[in-house]
Amino acid sequence: MSSSFLFLAPIGLLPVLLFLFVLRYLDSYKLVSLRTVSAVILAGCLAPVAAFFLNGLVMESFDIPFTLFTRYVAPVTEELLKAAVVIYLFKTHKIGFLVDSAILGFAVGAGFAVIENIYYLYLSINLNTGVWIVRGFGTAIMHGGVTAIFAILVQTYSERSMNIKVLQILPGFGAAVILHSVYNQFVLPPILMTLFILVSLPPLLYFVFRKSARHMHEWLELDFDEDALLVQQITSGEFSETKVGRFLHDLRSRFEGPVVVDMLCYLRIYTELALRAKGVLMMRENGLDVEIGERTRDKFVELEYLESSIGTTGILAMRPFLHMTRKDLWQMYVLDS
Repeated sequence: MSSSFLFLAPIGLLPVLLFLFVLRYLDSYKLVSLRTVSAVILAGCLAPVAAFFLNGLVMESFDIPFTLFTRYVAPVTEELLKAAVVIYLFKTHKIGFLVDSAILGFAVGAGFAVIENIYYLYLSINLNTGVWIVRGFGTAIMHGGVTAIFAILVQTYSERSMNIKVLQILPGFGAAVILHSVYNQFVLPPILMTLFILVSLPPLLYFVFRKSARHMHEWLELDFDEDALLVQQITSGEFSETKVGRFLHDLRSRFEGPVVVDMLCYLRIYTELALRAKGVLMMRENGLDVEIGERTRDKFVELEYLESSIGTTGILAMRPFLHMTRKDLWQMYVLDS
């Protein structure tokens, strides 16, 4: 292994990872655990491997000149593969706010950039220091940045939806492809393009973090009060006179008695867990971290059992009282992670 390789490897690999962990450090709520970030980086590492074969297949099938391919086709295929990882994170409720969308989106791009730069270092195509400064501080940060922007825009357009729709994905995907394509066309000299990325991306992400923190604080205060009131109603002797109590009473005509009892238990446990999750996040906001505990984990086991007992139709019937938006399902993930 040459001394040039040992000198250039940190330049090509470390900047994007350091940038990512600075983003995570700035997250005052600690929404994303180190374990999750590491897992998402590894998932992002698979994207360039898939891109290698997909790009090769497209180039051979359509006989596209290399320059045109890198400028107009590779941005589409590569962003599509990175986007697939991000959409999976949304679908599994691991993203709930702009902050974690930015961090996990950047993590996907970071994984992509690390493997891509390792591959080019292995080939030793160009061991010029200037080239690797551009690759490490420019191209790698670009990969992370455009995927973060994609995730941020998907979160923005789909925040109030239970499921993500194609039309909510397209604006972010289009932005990521266009930015990637512009970068590959070298409209500015490589060093200037690298400086532009380093100057423009941090303020953008800082703005996102500030906006998300303010939004999250408001959401926690509002939903915490609503969940606390619901728990109080369920445990009170006057629950049957409340709106939720009357609703469950009406369900007796559609579901068997034991199922309705399970619905009430499910509603109580779900709301208690949601309340607990918000409490954990509020403590994190104030610099305190708490252990989840076995008792809370046992409630997740009980919740899973009740879900199977109630069935899909019963869960859908209770949805208006469970606050089942993507954001609320995400808080369950935060508590269980």
